[in-house]
Amino acid sequence: MALVPLPSDPPNHPWPTLTWAAAEMDGGDAERLDQALDRAFDRNPNRELALTLAVVVVQHGRIVAERYAPAVGAATPLISWSLAKSVTHAALGIAYLKGLIDLDATPVAPEWSGAEDPRGAIRFTDLLAMRSGLEFNEDYVDDSTSHCLEMLFGSGAADMAHFAASQALIKPIDEHFNYSSGTTNIISRAIGESIGGGSESMARFLRDELFDPIGMTSADPRFDQAGTWVGSSYLYATARDFARFGELILRDGVWDGRRILPEGWIDAARVPRSTDEEDGSLYGLHWWLENDDLGTFSANGYEGQRIVIVPALDLVFVRLGKTPATHGDAVTRYCRDVVNAFR
Repeated sequence: MALVPLPSDPPNHPWPTLTWAAAEMDGGDAERLDQALDRAFDRNPNRELALTLAVVVVQHGRIVAERYAPAVGAATPLISWSLAKSVTHAALGIAYLKGLIDLDATPVAPEWSGAEDPRGAIRFTDLLAMRSGLEFNEDYVDDSTSHCLEMLFGSGAADMAHFAASQALIKPIDEHFNYSSGTTNIISRAIGESIGGGSESMARFLRDELFDPIGMTSADPRFDQAGTWVGSSYLYATARDFARFGELILRDGVWDGRRILPEGWIDAARVPRSTDEEDGSLYGLHWWLENDDLGTFSANGYEGQRIVIVPALDLVFVRLGKTPATHGDAVTRYCRDVVNAFR
């Protein structure tokens, strides 16, 4: 699939600081957009989407639509869940750009350092593509079989990267897609170790190199007892700040003239690497791909969290809420409806 080029900065691009410029939508159908927002908020929760907490839509760098549930506003931090995986991908890019991490170096995890350990051949790219071959059940319901629940809330919670890296290799490396929060926490620990280790060093790195440069001041990463940022799941931020992150990605990792992510880092992430056997979704490197004519790709999280990037429309769309997995298809359709209002 040919990549739709990431858009260059629009004229007089208003890079958001403490405030963010607003504008009317450019092209498309304003009534259709309003109807889509009404579906989420006029009766909230509702049968289609359950509970929607926040929606922010940014076009050409300006906010063109924004709504919140009662008791939620522009200054309310909300949980990312797996949106954080795409932020971890960005953090790895920064560490690589600064020469802190060699993407080809192995072993990535100390648990794999044994001379005869086949896991030692797993690369960062295999982890980013969710093709490590490691055993990991991402189930969010059955705690008797879920490695994810055991890692986040059970015996693995104190040292999540160690829990994930200790799993057995059950498939050939880079041959099988298996979406796994554990792999992201292995990456997060590696980033932290590259800057000295510990939660304070990692929090400072994220703040100084990513959050502060783009004005993502509400960002609050959470750590396990071992000092690893739980980059799979735990980043709190406002909807506007998640949109700021989306704007950075839309601009190829450049913010107001400053290159924050390596050139080509985002393009490499939006090349299809795998197809999810459960629903046919395409996956790149810690980003989901829509495979439409607009070049849409997204960060997706539990309970219907979304950061949707639409290069052809110069658009970023954030939706945060509490939507059961059984409504997942409805969230996907809803996001498509919002995007298509701009066609």
